[in-house]
Amino acid sequence: MDTPSVPPKRATEQDRLVGERIKVLRKSKGISQTALGSSIGVTFQQIQKYENGVNRVGASRLSDIARVLEVRVSSFYDGDEGGGRDRAEVFGFLSTHGAIDLLHAFSEIEDDQLRREVLAIVRTVARIEQVRGS
Repeated sequence: MDTPSVPPKRATEQDRLVGERIKVLRKSKGISQTALGSSIGVTFQQIQKYENGVNRVGASRLSDIARVLEVRVSSFYDGDEGGGRDRAEVFGFLSTHGAIDLLHAFSEIEDDQLRREVLAIVRTVARIEQVRGS
């Protein structure tokens, strides 16, 4: 009797979101794909596949990644203890190209007045972009 073939599991939208969060958290810790991969016993190419949502991350592997990134496994999912929508919005912001670099640089500015001025400049540029896009 032939057993019906089961198609291989494909990465889903949830897998893509988990991968995106791995990437954001990894970058926020200043850890390279190579270093993360070495820490959990996979290649940097495998980390790329996880982060791009090409490959699914198994439960034990996700646990290893969480340990290295010093976060809870629930950090990779939407419903993390009351943070749901806010957390999703934050991860959306952090996944914007350059956002983590901007935050790191901004946090290194020690002078409060200078920090406010930099923020004013960024807000002005954002308003100019909005006007141009209208």
